[in-house]
Amino acid sequence: MADTPIQAPRRFRPALRLPAGIPASVAVCMGILLLVCTVAVFARVLAPFAYEDTDLLYRLRPPFWMARAIDSHPLGTDKIGRDVLSRLLVATQVSIALALLGTLIGAVLGTALGVLAAHRGGWVDELVMTAVDWQAAMPFLIIALAVLAFFGNDFLLFLALMALFGWETYARLVRGMVLSAREQGYALAVRSLGARPGRLYLRHILPNVMGPLIVQLTLNFPQTILLEASLSFLGLGIQPPLTSLGQMLGEGRDYLLTAWWLAVIPGAVIFLTTLSMSIVGDWLRSRLDPTQR
Repeated sequence: MADTPIQAPRRFRPALRLPAGIPASVAVCMGILLLVCTVAVFARVLAPFAYEDTDLLYRLRPPFWMARAIDSHPLGTDKIGRDVLSRLLVATQVSIALALLGTLIGAVLGTALGVLAAHRGGWVDELVMTAVDWQAAMPFLIIALAVLAFFGNDFLLFLALMALFGWETYARLVRGMVLSAREQGYALAVRSLGARPGRLYLRHILPNVMGPLIVQLTLNFPQTILLEASLSFLGLGIQPPLTSLGQMLGEGRDYLLTAWWLAVIPGAVIFLTTLSMSIVGDWLRSRLDPTQR
């Protein structure tokens, strides 16, 4: 009787499996971004207190892991007794909304100018590309500081600065892709059938170059969050009674030795959000951009 081969024991495999092609680090970052988006949408509902309510009797209360007794303020209070958790939720909502609006407006503006430069050519192309080169050569933070210092702080002006940040990247990217796509067979066929330029670009060319645009949007979004945080940290961004992550970080810098959580907690939210978006954006670039394969 032949000896039966001895089978090696099977290794234990966890039941939780990620979708095919998604690394664990990217999945964790997606979960963080989903949590941030949920907080940004339902911040006013989730906040246990009104973010502007003050109580000087409860000023500078520590977070729950440092408190000796159970408190109604799980993340502590700030210098005038405002609940840190409530302010953090609303600040996340304001910062995400500003960054999202600014990124989308900048993407639309840069895409429109890139298509215009590629379509018209000549002096229009030279004018647009000169503006692109000028903004790319100037540190945008210095421009924003000069504009806010000269014209004063205004919410609409601040939103306009967020929208102008990074538009030149979209314009240069779209111009190059449109010039290349116009010479492709499908674009030549559509033009030979008598299609108007608007239909050619909106229905045929832009959908075919949407992948790199989405990737660029995900890469520009964390930079816009950091710009808002930098300006608000310097006192030129969001002004009280409204709050943002950068403003909370700026208010907590004077209490790093006595109440470090006032600066560390919003700083950690900024760090995790921008890092997660950058990692997800790099992963999307490897999946959607054919030049990276």
